Amino acid sequence: MVNFSIFTNNPELVERFKQNAKIVGITFIVLGLLGIFFPEITSLTSAIFFGWLLLFSGFLVGWHTWYTNKKDWLGWFKFIIFTVTGVLVILNPLPGVITLGILFSAYFFVDAISSVSLAFSIRPQAMWWMSLLNGLLSFVLGIIFLLAIDNPIKTLWLVGLFIGISLFFDGIMLLSFSNSIKEENK
Repeated sequence: MVNFSIFTNNPELVERFKQNAKIVGITFIVLGLLGIFFPEITSLTSAIFFGWLLLFSGFLVGWHTWYTNKKDWLGWFKFIIFTVTGVLVILNPLPGVITLGILFSAYFFVDAISSVSLAFSIRPQAMWWMSLLNGLLSFVLGIIFLLAIDNPIKTLWLVGLFIGISLFFDGIMLLSFSNSIKEENK
């Protein structure tokens, strides 16, 4: 099956990967199904979470600027942009969803490149095609999203749906890798 010794010769590390891949894989599958069946809620939740990340990042930038160089106007400008944007997204998440839609489209293209690269780096091994399939699916999702980004209602629905689909297939890929390690060690 998958020969993970190309990544490491440490059996303890491989065993930890095997255990954690199963837990994370199942979690991703459950979250993915929630995203698929409740895409609007997933979209709004993702936007609000992103808003809180921006707000927290703004506070960190402000703290860093305060303690390192109080006269750094670019640091203060970044603090204001992050903080105001975070508050606006938290208070009104729909425009944040549209912005996330554009970011997720870019994410799907990057995910496609990384998954295809992983597939070809482990290609002689069994299950390499799961990573290739995940990459191709991410690429298709990115294209579909770019074609539908002109409508805010479609964007609200698509962001949650695509997050769900991506998480679902990432979970299946992790479970497949975890199970192939078990079969190899028998």
